[in-house]
Amino acid sequence: MRTILITGAAGALGKLLRKELKDWDRNIRLTDVRDLCKPTNHEEIVPCDLADLDSVIEMIDGVDEIVHLGGKSVEGSFEEILNSNIRGTYNIFEASRRHGGKRILFASSNHAVGFHPRESKLDGNSIQKPDSLYGVSKCFGEILARYYFDKFAVESVSVRIGSCFPEPKDRRMLATWLSPDDFVSLTKRVFEAEHVGSLIMYGVSDNQEQWWDNSHAAFLGWSPRDTSEPFRLMIEENVPRSDWDDSDIQYQGGAFAEAGHFEDE
Repeated sequence: MRTILITGAAGALGKLLRKELKDWDRNIRLTDVRDLCKPTNHEEIVPCDLADLDSVIEMIDGVDEIVHLGGKSVEGSFEEILNSNIRGTYNIFEASRRHGGKRILFASSNHAVGFHPRESKLDGNSIQKPDSLYGVSKCFGEILARYYFDKFAVESVSVRIGSCFPEPKDRRMLATWLSPDDFVSLTKRVFEAEHVGSLIMYGVSDNQEQWWDNSHAAFLGWSPRDTSEPFRLMIEENVPRSDWDDSDIQYQGGAFAEAGHFEDE
């Protein structure tokens, strides 16, 4: 069997993949700085601080594919973002290169483009407009992925994940929602595809409101099956509509775009 590494395996998306990929034809190597409990069949657990390059290089030995979810998943101080998201992502790509170039699914974010207006429809070539230091770190990862492909042929797919939860929680998520099943099927397709190059695409389900265009990624052969529409009535009845002059409604990044600089008092 091939071996797939999942970083950040103790987080919400890591737990999802750990559960849903258990019957896939892969051995699964799991890593996090948090407790991952005991491994089950076809699992192994390798604790690792992604900020330590030597440890990451050792951890990737014997790995064929990498899902890089590890890092801080919300806004934080520059030092937190630097260690968790920037240094850790560099170490993953560099370790992949040193082991011959393992294909990587990099969990980017819609917050890499969060300062685009909601009326703008974006694709993988749209200019980066981060709405936070967290978004800046995802822009770094996307550019790093391009560098490692152009110079070292390390293939990757940077997935700008929208909002991956069991169901959408608010009006914004009616557009950004990525169902857990769609995320799992996208993950599989990234590693089943014959070739991915250095691709930036959006992790989003087939929602009625469309902010993002994945037509450039059609060669991957992935199509989402779920939609947020079954939740629309419930959300519109229970979540008040925002005023249009609020920045959290003007920009795709929502509250991330509205928030001030994290380190300001």
